[in-house]
Amino acid sequence: MIKGYAGRILRVDLAAQSFAFEPLDEETARLYIGGKGYGTRLLYDLTEPGIDPLGPANPLIFATGPLNGSVAPQSNRFAVVCKSPLTGGIGNATCGGSYAYGMKRAGIDFLIVNGRSERPVRIEVAGDQDEVRFIDAADLWGKGSYETQRILGKKMSHAVIGPAGENMVLYAGIVSNERIAARTGVGAVMGSKRLKAISVSGSRKLEMDDPESFKKYTKEVRELFSKHPVLGSSMKRYGTGAIVNTANGRNIIPTRNFKYGHFPDAMKLSGEYMEDHELVGVKSSCLHCPVTCGREVEVEGIGRVKGPEYETLALMGSNLEIPDLKRVNEWNYQADDLGMDTISLGASLSFAMELQERGMLDAGIQFGDPAGVSELIDDIAHRRGLGDDLADGTKRMSEKFGGQEFAMHVKGLELSAYDPRGSFAQGVEYATTNRGGCHVQGGSMYMESVGPLTINPQNLKLKADIPVLMQNTACAINSMVLCIFTSYGMFPAAIHAMSPNSLPYKIMTTLFENSGPMMRLAMGMKGRPMLWWEKWLTYITGQTFSSGHLQEIGARIFNLERMYNLREGLSGADDTLPQRMLNESIFPHMKSGHPLGELLPRYYRNRGWDSNGVPTKKTLARLQVRV
Repeated sequence: MIKGYAGRILRVDLAAQSFAFEPLDEETARLYIGGKGYGTRLLYDLTEPGIDPLGPANPLIFATGPLNGSVAPQSNRFAVVCKSPLTGGIGNATCGGSYAYGMKRAGIDFLIVNGRSERPVRIEVAGDQDEVRFIDAADLWGKGSYETQRILGKKMSHAVIGPAGENMVLYAGIVSNERIAARTGVGAVMGSKRLKAISVSGSRKLEMDDPESFKKYTKEVRELFSKHPVLGSSMKRYGTGAIVNTANGRNIIPTRNFKYGHFPDAMKLSGEYMEDHELVGVKSSCLHCPVTCGREVEVEGIGRVKGPEYETLALMGSNLEIPDLKRVNEWNYQADDLGMDTISLGASLSFAMELQERGMLDAGIQFGDPAGVSELIDDIAHRRGLGDDLADGTKRMSEKFGGQEFAMHVKGLELSAYDPRGSFAQGVEYATTNRGGCHVQGGSMYMESVGPLTINPQNLKLKADIPVLMQNTACAINSMVLCIFTSYGMFPAAIHAMSPNSLPYKIMTTLFENSGPMMRLAMGMKGRPMLWWEKWLTYITGQTFSSGHLQEIGARIFNLERMYNLREGLSGADDTLPQRMLNESIFPHMKSGHPLGELLPRYYRNRGWDSNGVPTKKTLARLQVRV
């Protein structure tokens, strides 16, 4: 078996309360690495078209990669793959915490959960004994994710759901420690199986092809990260809340249900404000990560808890026009404990507020006023009253109450916190990303709007090229499984130090903007490992990985996801943006919104897809995508 893998898949049948270990397929590992890539291959092969996402036939796949179980910074995340109940297409999410490390220590690469239990159940996997126990979880049912983990104790690593998952809120997530695999409703699928928690333990060690080189190089990377202007400075000091002021300055922070891109009181939600007024105690991180992007804040009546990330600050703050960091801290903790995605939650709340404003719904909440929000969040998690409608997300709400033109989702997944009218490549990425309106399946906005070397975000140059590069990269990263923030280190300190008004900076951005042909050529070149994740993969597995190799693997994964979506009834017609994004301008010089109609055909050509957004037979054959 190729190094870096435990070499085993664990299959669990909840209905029969049975389990079986089977060997990992080495060829699939070579083609898809692990994580969401291998997980998508399993989902495609194990399911028939058209299954009910909340039915017993939808497998819930917990996936690790060859870097998990190592001490590589930002490497201990797990992926969850299933059919999404929110979109009806590919569903996946990743999470930090300790669970991925626990799975690898238990000697498991993938855990496939099939069927549905008759009553609430939890699973304990003792990897050293190859023992799987099915334990009644009636005593845990109804409890929050934090209390559940406290009761389960610290001897094992846990992945749990809260009441939102139990009640199948379509954007419920799965929690490990204080982190959450939030998006696409993976927690609802776990709840539909009446599975409250999975606990894993073991003492197996990760085998590497070249452990000495790995150890030496990892030390160098830790030093690099510690001195990096983002990973070792701004993110360590302010967390992802550092993005608030940047996004606000670029007019791309969601405000009033994405009606505007600027919020006058954004500073009160920023990482800088959090440091001065709300930060208490230590800063937190996932296992073996030196970045410590997690904040610790005080919530009245609860105590010290993990603070909100940028997406939560924007979607639950500026997008509701509520510049109250104490309230956002409270809602962030509430959502995490209930087990809900704060992006979809914030978007659903803002949509309800606009419906209220237009007289289309008596929602009991309004922009700029925190009254009633906490109670409604709790109602959503328990599907009480109006909360039952909000629990289904903005797409289904708009189909019931109207307002489809300002329902901020793509393919049913609510948009993350970057307005694509001020970031054209990000708009193309939103429209085409297989799981819907998501930024961590690419991150084009970092290349054009919020990173250290940004090009004009509102011309058409590179706007159909960057999404392909970033989506492929993210597919590979999410299959290792690494944190997407590892890509923030790609720009060296010298670029961060440049003044945007300097001549060298202007020359670099001009060259970058005109690098389309070179970028497309470079994506296919396979050479020596350059970046840290390429070297880690090479040292661990013994196989050579370069940027070209990973672009090919990422494209393979992305195209398989696309074929899954097409199989499940999604099409090129779903590669669009909300009407507000296409028709309304947030800049004085723009006559309309995002120019997706001009960019989408270019993107399809770059992908090797036909004019309807279907991968050609030639593309599938080149990438070895079996369908």
